[in-house]
Amino acid sequence: MYTIHFKFEEKGLAPQTIENCAPNDSILEVALKNHIKIHHNCGGVCACSTCHVYIDSVDANIEELSDREEDFIDRARNPKLSSRLSCQCLLLNGSGTIEVTVPDQSQIHGE
Repeated sequence: MYTIHFKFEEKGLAPQTIENCAPNDSILEVALKNHIKIHHNCGGVCACSTCHVYIDSVDANIEELSDREEDFIDRARNPKLSSRLSCQCLLLNGSGTIEVTVPDQSQIHGE
């Protein structure tokens, strides 16, 4: 099982920690199941960059960055070396801790 610590760049949002996250869920799925809003205009199929997050620290097994994901990260707002698409960060078998920062999404329209 995994523990994911979510921090938010958007003002007024408090950090949240989600424990007992099961393998085979993406970080996006974990967030949505726990009422953490992360935009995902394409529905979580790696066809946009609205679910862009920063993986600050990872002591866990998550799916590696694919070429396709990297192409969409290049289109995200303020990409960094730690950028990932939360829909593509699949929790693999195992356990660990992941620290995620969600960029300010207040200017993103749609869902």
